[in-house]
Amino acid sequence: MKNQLIVIAGPTAVGKTEFCLRLAGKLGAEIVSADSRQFFRELSIGTAKPTEAELARVKHHFINTHSIAEPYSAGDFERDVLALLPQLFEKSRYVIMTGGSGLYIKAVCEGLDDLPQPAAGLREALTARLDTDGLGVLQDELRRSDPVFSATAEVHNPQRVVRALEVFYTTGKPISSYKRKNVEERPFEPLLIALDRDRSELYSRIEARMDLMLQNGLVEEARSVAPYRHHHALQTVGYKEVYGYLDGLYDETEMVRLLKQNTRRYAKRQLTWFRHQGNFQWFNADDEAGVLRFVESKKPAG
Repeated sequence: MKNQLIVIAGPTAVGKTEFCLRLAGKLGAEIVSADSRQFFRELSIGTAKPTEAELARVKHHFINTHSIAEPYSAGDFERDVLALLPQLFEKSRYVIMTGGSGLYIKAVCEGLDDLPQPAAGLREALTARLDTDGLGVLQDELRRSDPVFSATAEVHNPQRVVRALEVFYTTGKPISSYKRKNVEERPFEPLLIALDRDRSELYSRIEARMDLMLQNGLVEEARSVAPYRHHHALQTVGYKEVYGYLDGLYDETEMVRLLKQNTRRYAKRQLTWFRHQGNFQWFNADDEAGVLRFVESKKPAG
């Protein structure tokens, strides 16, 4: 009998936090955060970290565990989660892992390819091009350098497209030449669930979230960690737009517009990534009963 790691994924602002709190209460499970920015103690407002009250409702792991001054990668996360899960499965046959960082979810459920580190500044440059030029331009670039990778579903994953171009421009070799031959066998069964909402509703939630972040002090939080602004976590949506404002590149009105626009685009990229994985079961974010029925139908024997 295998224990089950229930993955609750989906785009930013879809409602994963509250959904997982309710689900964890029903299943007697603890929660592992797979959000690549909520590890950092200094980042709370811009990462939509659960509140103290929410953290008190259910035991969470990998929130506020590191400082922004410490490097922490998907590979580190994979190692640490795999070491923790046996302890959590002693308490319950279920553990819930949630977040919008597809690479971190993949690391735990499948393992990562052994890829070289990118050249300095390359990731930031490619991510900026992704935001300005769009995924299609980078996909076309990748098709010329790595047709093997481009024939896979991962070509629809913006993070993986950026990573593939990083590898090629750093080493001159396609990422497909580094591909792991087999998915790592895990001592648990991943149960992959993704949440979605009507697009207009999701975008309204995103805009309301950004307004609340700004009211709660997003600009001040970004200013407080400015010495680390070149850290990958601060080169992401929600912080990079604030730094443009603090640098005097545009006014506050334009900052707010960019925050909302880029967060909507980020949500679309997340939806694209999870939909092209092919093995996620999709539910409306209000359909808790449907998710519980699905989990029950996959209940481990014994």
